[in-house]
Amino acid sequence: MIIDFHTHCFPDRLADKTINKLSKGAGGLVPYHNGTLSDLKRLNKESEVSLSVVLNIATNAKQMHNVNNFAIEINKEEGICAFGSVHPDAPDVLDELDRIKENGLKGVKFHPDFQGFYANDPKMKPIYRKISELGLITSFHCGKDYSFPAPYHAMPEHMTEALKMLDTPVIAAHWGALARPELVIEKLCGLPLYFDTAYGYGQLSPQEALKIIEKHGADRILLASDAPWQNINLNLRLLESLDLSTEDLDKIKYKNAVKLLKL
Repeated sequence: MIIDFHTHCFPDRLADKTINKLSKGAGGLVPYHNGTLSDLKRLNKESEVSLSVVLNIATNAKQMHNVNNFAIEINKEEGICAFGSVHPDAPDVLDELDRIKENGLKGVKFHPDFQGFYANDPKMKPIYRKISELGLITSFHCGKDYSFPAPYHAMPEHMTEALKMLDTPVIAAHWGALARPELVIEKLCGLPLYFDTAYGYGQLSPQEALKIIEKHGADRILLASDAPWQNINLNLRLLESLDLSTEDLDKIKYKNAVKLLKL
């Protein structure tokens, strides 16, 4: 069984435009699916993925409701677990978190670079408090983002502070901080949060990946691809190169996700 804990797709009418914009912004990345839900499902079938966690992002306050409408809609699909998203500047952000919970979504996704806030910004305290009260999982894009120049808004030093404001499960995507494994090893490993493996293939060495797993624990790692930007098989190849035990590999491939999502 394989659960991919970090994927993306978009409404059909927006998929082509969105994929082209994101690809260009990231230096011409070649996508593995065309941005639609149906093509994500096609990729999942080819890769033997049983469940995709689709992480939606409200990149501005005006689109927040529509983003969550889409998340609520696709969450009804077989093989899909959709997370919602809220924008810190939306006047009804706390009410929207209630709506996310009431409609059965299990978590929220933040991309602090796209959304224009630092993960440890004090203005986030009431939002994080509400998330904690509702028992929602929180996933953060962490580390570098190829669409943005430094400084980045969810580096390990920011996440250590953000963790103090959240009482429910937190996921630091991209092995804790994309392209900065040394900071993850120094500052985040051992703290009470999860790392996903999204876009890890080619971004860190097997030695770095193994050190993160050994120091953080295999029970806090979630297999993920960042589809459409990588395929789950690439990230599995990285993990399988590490000579992990079958037990630890199964935890990362699906058992940790089953427990976290309460499936």
